[in-house]
Amino acid sequence: MKVLITENLRIDLDSERWECRACGGELFDARDNYKRGLLVYDRDPREIHKPLLDPERYEYTYAPNPAWCRILEYYCPHCGSMIETEYLPPGHPPVRDIELDLDVLKEQWRDREEVKVAPVGSEPPRPAAHGGQPVAQYPAAEGRS
Repeated sequence: MKVLITENLRIDLDSERWECRACGGELFDARDNYKRGLLVYDRDPREIHKPLLDPERYEYTYAPNPAWCRILEYYCPHCGSMIETEYLPPGHPPVRDIELDLDVLKEQWRDREEVKVAPVGSEPPRPAAHGGQPVAQYPAAEGRS
């Protein structure tokens, strides 16, 4: 069973491996940080956030200082799809942003049907006051009105 985790990642619960959703390539052990199985591009933040002032004339240019900030881009080693991006101070290890209890996840998905494509585009329910359909009302608790 494969479970969609993010727009770019899924977990194969049978093999306990992270996978790229673009190509299906295996990335890393699902009990560990998926970023360990990716290619990393350490970007100079001034490439992304161009200086607004001339760096030859001004010390502060409104661009991030590379001595204080770096941008890490993570790519699938099989197809080159970008999986994640993070801003970190230099020397900081990659953040472990997803940590799942695989045993509980397996139990939750044991009797479910596999979702191959995430549902996209449905509107969330909105109160009638905001131009949407009325939201279902919950019954009042016993003894209260």
